[in-house]
Amino acid sequence: MTVTRTEPVPPVLTARRRWSILAVCSAAMFLVGMDTTIVNIGLPAIGAGLDVGVRGLEWTVDAYTLVLASLLITSGALADRFGRRRVFRIGLGVFGIASLLCAVAPTAGVLIAARIGQGVGGSMLSPVALAIVVNAITDPKQRAQAIGIWASVFGLSMAAGPVIGGALISGLGWRSVFWINAPIIVIALVLSAKVLPESRAAQARRLDIPGQVLLILMVGASVAVLIEGPHIGWTTPLTLAGYVVIIAAAIAFAYIEPKRPAPLMDLRLFRRPTFSAAVLGAVAIFVALNATLLINTLYLQHARGMSPAEAGIFTLPMAFGATFCAPLAGYLVGRFGPRMPLTLAGGFIATGGLCLLDLTTDTGTPQLLLSYLLIGVGFGFANAPITNTAVNGLPPAQSGVAGGITSTARQFGAALGIAIAGGLISGASPDRLAQVSHPAWMLVAACGVLLLAVAWASPKPA
Repeated sequence: MTVTRTEPVPPVLTARRRWSILAVCSAAMFLVGMDTTIVNIGLPAIGAGLDVGVRGLEWTVDAYTLVLASLLITSGALADRFGRRRVFRIGLGVFGIASLLCAVAPTAGVLIAARIGQGVGGSMLSPVALAIVVNAITDPKQRAQAIGIWASVFGLSMAAGPVIGGALISGLGWRSVFWINAPIIVIALVLSAKVLPESRAAQARRLDIPGQVLLILMVGASVAVLIEGPHIGWTTPLTLAGYVVIIAAAIAFAYIEPKRPAPLMDLRLFRRPTFSAAVLGAVAIFVALNATLLINTLYLQHARGMSPAEAGIFTLPMAFGATFCAPLAGYLVGRFGPRMPLTLAGGFIATGGLCLLDLTTDTGTPQLLLSYLLIGVGFGFANAPITNTAVNGLPPAQSGVAGGITSTARQFGAALGIAIAGGLISGASPDRLAQVSHPAWMLVAACGVLLLAVAWASPKPA
């Protein structure tokens, strides 16, 4: 069931106003992406400051990504119904308040709870901001250019988080990675009131509360089992209960969603092999990236004794690779289709992971930097073709839903990457951390190989 309303014809926006809208929305997107990765570089400092081990640190990262993944689609539906600018500004406010709570958190529990708040606010920013941009920039050529810039900002934010975080933590302590959000939020709130137009969907979907609850159960229980399993055992009653919750929620989701008048996810989309492959590819990309970032920050700071700033500098090749290749990927998709950039993405990520299969405490700097560069280049090439593959051939009415599902898949992949990599290295002493991380680098390489398979399933060039 949908609610149909008659919308007034939107005013004609000047070119300056349209690009101002893009700038404000991109700033919010940068914030959401950066907060997915900036905390990684501060994990050793957070662990020391709040006396928490690897398991608690995993939850510090995943509390944000889990909530973000679970609420993206519902937040988009709320914005379509109640106004995109209104929900966007509420999201900014929630994100800002939660960031301040993170900055003053006295315990790990309070920090994790505040990170959940950041995830709630972030879920109102990413899909809603993109909808605002698409609604404001209607010329197809300009819209394609705007989305290309958007993809570049997203790639930059994810890769730049460790670099920015390392500099902040070395100079001002780990709490500064949350304080830095405050001025950005204030500026965005002021500009959004002046620049962003209000818009709603002509047909607003009803909220799917049962689907939302089941999605949270599936995602949350899956990551919880991966984080807690290595510590409490894979066959303990609590872990077995987690398996039951995951299976029951998945079965209920698959049974209920097709019967809903406005389902959270249109499961019929997964009947398309290219769409299913794109979603799987989105998960793989972010598993690889976030496993790399977690292992990297703990290895460089614990095993190699680097400061946060030095560890951040080591990730610069990753940031450069992602930033340079994201717009190039958009160009290649437009010129040759998604297969070429996806093939490049899979090849670079697989090679980057293989470079560190023999990682030791004394691995040379050139080998480390080369691996980070390769993984960053692969990440930069991956995002635009994944989105293109997901929506290729779909009716316009389904493209938004497809985009929401792939965004959810990305954040779920981020949470999985942290949980799996954290489980592999949990409890390892600094001198053994490099050795126990070898399976994680095999996982990164396997994600690259999976992307090669997604490239094969993507549409051939016309």
